[in-house]
Amino acid sequence: MQANSNMSLTKKIITTCILISVAMTLQSCGDRRSPIEQLSAKLKDVPEYSIILEDMQSTGSIFKHYHHKYKVIIKEDIQYTGFVKVSEQYYRKNENYLGMALLSKTADGYMKTPSPPGYQYVGNSKYGEWKQDSSGNSIWAFYGQYMFMSHMFGMVSRPVYRSDYGAYTDYRKNNRPYYGSNNQYGTNGSATKQTHKSFFDRKMARQRMAKQSFAQKVKSRAGRSQSPFRSRGGGFGK
Repeated sequence: MQANSNMSLTKKIITTCILISVAMTLQSCGDRRSPIEQLSAKLKDVPEYSIILEDMQSTGSIFKHYHHKYKVIIKEDIQYTGFVKVSEQYYRKNENYLGMALLSKTADGYMKTPSPPGYQYVGNSKYGEWKQDSSGNSIWAFYGQYMFMSHMFGMVSRPVYRSDYGAYTDYRKNNRPYYGSNNQYGTNGSATKQTHKSFFDRKMARQRMAKQSFAQKVKSRAGRSQSPFRSRGGGFGK
């Protein structure tokens, strides 16, 4: 019993060290690989993990700068990277995938098509099984020892129905991102707006500032365009 406990503690320490190393990896400069490629290289010896686009932002008015923040999940451990600079091209390529897994790895290999977090484990009898809910719908249920995955991937409040999973597998075969049956996932997803409020709060704040700035410019231009004589009473020749 003590040996198993020590082994579990050792694995925990190793996993934590890997995650800390991953979080620091993207801070290095001069690497032409994308952040996901850098993370994947760092995690090459890890059998299973998910890399989720946790946040993104663009800054600057004249000269734009683009940044990503990632959530890395290894087993039941989670680590967040800081904001890391990405190219505009890479930012635009992934701007619809907020909250989605950009890369996942399981015993079956890599999944590189953006997908809802945790979908790589659905349908795998090692982790769970299909069960019927009170309405007779077939939903995915993790086994007890993997129940933590339901919480980590948000599947407690958003269960995966067999019909959803069927649609996901079809999309994946065609290398198309799957946003859910009702577009719950991704930057424009209804679920994402609930789970990533800080992103949307910043977006709303930027929009308000842009409107105020535009209104001030219009007001300033209107003031300059008025004749200096219009405010004076009467006219010439009196």
